Amino acid sequence: MTENLSVKVSKRYQIAVPQLARQQLNIQSGDRLLVDIQDGMIILIPKPASYTRHLAGLHKSIWEDSTAQYDLDKERNAWADSANA
Repeated sequence: MTENLSVKVSKRYQIAVPQLARQQLNIQSGDRLLVDIQDGMIILIPKPASYTRHLAGLHKSIWEDSTAQYDLDKERNAWADSANA
């Protein structure tokens, strides 16, 4: 976190997102924010326009050293080992 920012909750339970947060996260008027509650904290997350595009390539590094044939052989061996047990 770059600096401590605070907001005041209005009588209608509304808050204004501080300018620094809007600028750093490119939040525009009309954008939607996701609300997450974790360990007694409220976390506001900009809602992605497309979850598919937002999650594309997630954990790509896990699969870098893997090939389809390696995974298939590993699965076949697991089945063979369980049949022999």
